Amino acid sequence: MHSNTMTRPQGSAARELGLKRGEFDLAVRLGRIRTVAAPDGGRRRVPREEIDRIREAEGFPDTLREQVRVVGTAQGAEIMDIPPTRFTRLARAGMLTPVTFYLNRYRAVVWLYPAQELKEFADSEVNAPLLTGRAPDKMRARIAAGEDRRPRTWRARHAGYLLGQCGGPWERAAAIATLLDPTQLAELVESPYERAHLHRLRPEERWYGAPESPTARVVERILVADDPGEISWLRANLLLSLDEARRREPAPRPAAPQPPPEVAREPQGTLAPEPAPAEPTRSLWGRLLGRRG
Repeated sequence: MHSNTMTRPQGSAARELGLKRGEFDLAVRLGRIRTVAAPDGGRRRVPREEIDRIREAEGFPDTLREQVRVVGTAQGAEIMDIPPTRFTRLARAGMLTPVTFYLNRYRAVVWLYPAQELKEFADSEVNAPLLTGRAPDKMRARIAAGEDRRPRTWRARHAGYLLGQCGGPWERAAAIATLLDPTQLAELVESPYERAHLHRLRPEERWYGAPESPTARVVERILVADDPGEISWLRANLLLSLDEARRREPAPRPAAPQPPPEVAREPQGTLAPEPAPAEPTRSLWGRLLGRRG
C-alpha cells in the first residue's frame, strides 16, 4: 500500500507534469500515467516514482503532450492524408477507435481520437489499402447497412481502462455493470444487496453530467452496450467476476436493527404504577407486525 507521502493527488501530479486536467485524464486512460488506489479509498493517486519517470524521459514535456493530443474528424483526416469522408467511413466501420467524446451545442456527439494512433495507423503498410482505392467489401457492407461502430469501439477501450483500475472481483463486476442495461443487470444479479454493493463501487465518471439531464441521457445511450456479441461478452465476464467475488467475500448486508434500550428500573422504596388493563384488540406493534406479514 502506498502512503500519502509516496504518492501525489491527481491535481498536483498534473501540475508537476505540465498537463491540463483534461490532458492528464486522457494520459491515464491511454496508459501513459500509472495511478494507484488511495489508502483511504478516495480518488486514485500517482506514485512519486511515476512522476519522476515521466519528467526524466527524453523530450519531456513535449513528447508527453503529443501522446495525449486528440483530434476530431477534420484534423484526423489531415494527419492521415485522406478526405474527411473516408476518415468518417473508417471510424464508423470500427477501424479507428475514439478515446473520448463531447456533445456540441446541438447535443450531437463529437468523437475525438489520439493523434499519435492515427499517425501510426496511416504509417502502417498493412493499412495502406484502407486509405486509398476501393474499401473492402466487409467494410462497405457495414457502411451500407448504416452501422456505426464508434460507440462500440469506444466502449471496448473504456472497459479496458475501467478494468485496469480495479483491485478485486467486486470492483471488476461493478465496472462491467456500468456497461450493461439496468434491466439486464437485474436479471443477472437477483440479490438487491449485491446490486446495491455494485452501485456503491461504480467507477467515478465526472463527464457523465447531472442525472436525468439531456447530456446524461445521450451519454447513457453511448455507455450501455447494444451489440449482441458485445452484450454476451459483458454478461459472461460479469458472471465470472461475481462468482469469484462471492467466493472471496459476500456482499455486505444492512446491519440488524438494535433492540430497544431497557426500561429503567424504579428506585427501591417506591411503588411502580399499576399496569394498564390489556387492550381487547391487538396493540399497534401487533397490528404493524400483522400488516407486515
